[in-house]
Amino acid sequence: MRIKQRQILRRTAVGWLLALVMFFPVFWMAFTAFKTELDAVAWPPVFFFKPTLENFVEMQDRIDYLGHAWNSIVVAVGSTALALLVAAPAAYSMAFFPTKRTRGTLLWVLSNKFMPAVGVLVPIYLMLISVGWLDTLRGLVTLNFFSNLPIVLWMLYSYFKEVPAEIIEASRMDGARHDQQLRLLLLPLSAPGIASTALLAIILAWNESFWSINVSAVNAGTLALAIASFSNPEGLFWAKLSAASLASVAPIMVFGWLTQRQLVRGLTFGAVK
Repeated sequence: MRIKQRQILRRTAVGWLLALVMFFPVFWMAFTAFKTELDAVAWPPVFFFKPTLENFVEMQDRIDYLGHAWNSIVVAVGSTALALLVAAPAAYSMAFFPTKRTRGTLLWVLSNKFMPAVGVLVPIYLMLISVGWLDTLRGLVTLNFFSNLPIVLWMLYSYFKEVPAEIIEASRMDGARHDQQLRLLLLPLSAPGIASTALLAIILAWNESFWSINVSAVNAGTLALAIASFSNPEGLFWAKLSAASLASVAPIMVFGWLTQRQLVRGLTFGAVK
């Protein structure tokens, strides 16, 4: 009994230690956001100081925070909705009507995530110019849609495979069409998995920075671009950069905390039978 208690205490201590290590950068960023620039670069670090909001005031004066935040919301939600709309029928077909090439197709789709984005920057940049989508929300939504589509497809495929095929077959015998099987039967049964997939896709699109920095500027700039704007030839202003970073990550962190139960429930969907 004592050995088991020691193991539980040891695992708990290790868990807390890992959690503190992972949370420390966020804590330090928030800590620095309320310092002056002089205190932010002081060495050794200053732990006792008079908090100030001047960094947030200057951030708002320098960038249109609400405008960048709205662009981030449109890109994250829009690309996720498109990915779900395309991936759901594809995952349904692959899960219940597999062919000998289904596995290879899934691996090929996922392999596209292995290629670094910088490798296709020039052709995509030229394509966006040719269709007039450079520095537009349509362009960013499309890029994030294609970027997250492999992950969304794989996750939905895994969740759909957990639904017994007998249920789909029974509905087919009752005369249900393919779209009815998907819309009225499969989607409600896989709701936790679909919700977790949507949440993960939103988080990935919100945190995406490469495309936001390279193909957007004034009209479609997201919060990632707003953060990057605080790096200039004069140097890094750590306090202002921390304030901008905190204002950018705070919405998605709160969103993650509020939906963590649904996210965990979806990620463990089908794990226990």
